[in-house]
Amino acid sequence: MTIEQQITQLLGLATRARKTISGEELVVKEIRSKKAKLVVLASDASDNTAKKLNDKCASFNVELHVFGDRHDLGHATGKEARVAIAIMDDGFAKKLSGLLNEYNRG
Repeated sequence: MTIEQQITQLLGLATRARKTISGEELVVKEIRSKKAKLVVLASDASDNTAKKLNDKCASFNVELHVFGDRHDLGHATGKEARVAIAIMDDGFAKKLSGLLNEYNRG
């Protein structure tokens, strides 16, 4: 199984476990409340959205990764197209972080 498939499956699993929040405004809110452990941003997010989430994650010390496009993220979570997903659980965040770092190195 490829790293992309593993990341997609883990995002789906985290969503079914109700450990994800999706949608730009809701993700920003969770970052502010310090509940978000990791944020996944779609590669085709608008510049404005990317900057806003980059800045928020940097100021609140939340790990941010870019992965797939909005349709990939939506498909992974079983919803419509999604630009941003926040992972709310330490375990899922740690595993996803490892996979995303490996994916970005490759």
